Amino acid sequence: MTTLKERLRDDLTAAIKARDELRSATLRLTLAAVTSAEVAGAEKRELTDDEVQQVVQGEAKKRRDAADAFAKADRPEQAERERAEGVVLAEYLPKQLSDEELAAVVAAAVAESGATGPQGMGAVMKLVRPKVEGVAEGGRVAAAVKAALTGK
Repeated sequence: MTTLKERLRDDLTAAIKARDELRSATLRLTLAAVTSAEVAGAEKRELTDDEVQQVVQGEAKKRRDAADAFAKADRPEQAERERAEGVVLAEYLPKQLSDEELAAVVAAAVAESGATGPQGMGAVMKLVRPKVEGVAEGGRVAAAVKAALTGK
């Protein structure tokens, strides 16, 4: 069984051989982030696949945030580059929940917690978060919970 880190390395090698600049640059930065996470702390250690996936998710989030910032700053070329890098990283992440699937999970959690109104947001988030870990971004989850509790 190939680990996620090995898959990233193999794909980087293939991208370099294919002269795919975007893909090789993206994977190179992601592997650097993985290495950085491995040497953080008291001693160097090998990350598990789940930990590597969290690093990749963090890198993907950075790309989304940067793309938004570039778009707001009227720099469409850079925004497009960041989005393209995000697409490359998405290949290494589990498929994200659709809005409908996320709404269903949130509705079940609201019913289970018995929360009504915005003050119940913490209780609902506590139930939803473990169910959507890795398959829905925190901001999307919070927005879905807020919408379910406020009826908007």
